[in-house]
Amino acid sequence: MQQQVFGGEQHSGRATRPLWTAMKRGFLCRCPNCGEGKLFRAFTKTFDHCEACGEEFHHHRADDLPAYLVIVIVGHVILGGFMGVEATSTLSMWQHLAIWAPLTIIMSLALLQPIKGAVIGLQWAYYMHGFGGEVDHIEGHPET
Repeated sequence: MQQQVFGGEQHSGRATRPLWTAMKRGFLCRCPNCGEGKLFRAFTKTFDHCEACGEEFHHHRADDLPAYLVIVIVGHVILGGFMGVEATSTLSMWQHLAIWAPLTIIMSLALLQPIKGAVIGLQWAYYMHGFGGEVDHIEGHPET
């Protein structure tokens, strides 16, 4: 007996794109389509298109999601680490500040680009925001 699937990409007429592969390639700052070309031309600025396969990136809409995800991840790691160290040691406030402030900044900067790449990979895999050939229409923006 064949399983019925209602809705989803299977019924759109488009090929299903591998979500986890695309997100992994994006996390590694590579093209979510081929995995060869570079995704970023600057820290958080994407190339307009992949130099290897020609996939266009200029229309992606990662917006603030990568920053929010970084805040959640770093916040949980730093808060858990701080609470664990506070419960098992007698460090002064200045010692905590000297440990946790730089660690927060370093982790945030280290994760922002890979997480943005993973979000772009997710958008590519789900044909979101122009990756399916359609044009996004945004309220309040007459040019779109």
